[in-house]
Amino acid sequence: MPRGDGTGPPRDGVGRGGRMGGNRPGAGPGGNCICPKCGSTVPHQRGTPCYQQNCPKCGTRMTRE
Repeated sequence: MPRGDGTGPPRDGVGRGGRMGGNRPGAGPGGNCICPKCGSTVPHQRGTPCYQQNCPKCGTRMTRE
């Protein structure tokens, strides 16, 4: 039975950044990809990680915003 005092292990990750949130692989379908070199942003395409896309302006690999 859970103690309810917050000292036990997290149940499913919710409450610690949530599932599919943040700046990490699998961060969810929304958001933008940003170029670390020139700052250009493009909408994130579902199913394609940002690091697999090249910046349309300078050709650098994109990162997740």
